[in-house]
Amino acid sequence: MADQEAVSPEAANHAGWISRYWVPVAAYAGLIFYLSAQSSPPGPAMWWLEFLGDKAVHAAEFGLLGLFCYRAFRFGSGPRAARFALFLAILASTGYGITDEIHQAFVPLREPSPWDVLADGAGASVVSSLWRRFVEP
Repeated sequence: MADQEAVSPEAANHAGWISRYWVPVAAYAGLIFYLSAQSSPPGPAMWWLEFLGDKAVHAAEFGLLGLFCYRAFRFGSGPRAARFALFLAILASTGYGITDEIHQAFVPLREPSPWDVLADGAGASVVSSLWRRFVEP
């Protein structure tokens, strides 16, 4: 019978933090990457309706990423990151939005847009700020 090493409570707790807070961030970022890799020709909608609808989708999509990032920095990291969780969540989400737009430059029938990055950052800012203000204890 082989000796089994006991897992320290600190290590078990750390693994729990990763699975509870950081796995959703990584999984959702992967979903965004997958969706961004899809070629989709523009529809017959009026340009302004398409523009506003696209920005709303970006804001909602990255708002949820901002929320996941906020929770991960707030509860799944050390005390220093927890103090700056809102700032770090907005920074990480907007940074991922920038890389998402760069990625789209290489996808057929897609093109990068600075307006999308602004919508990404706005969505992350609004949703994570509202969560912090009204939901978090």
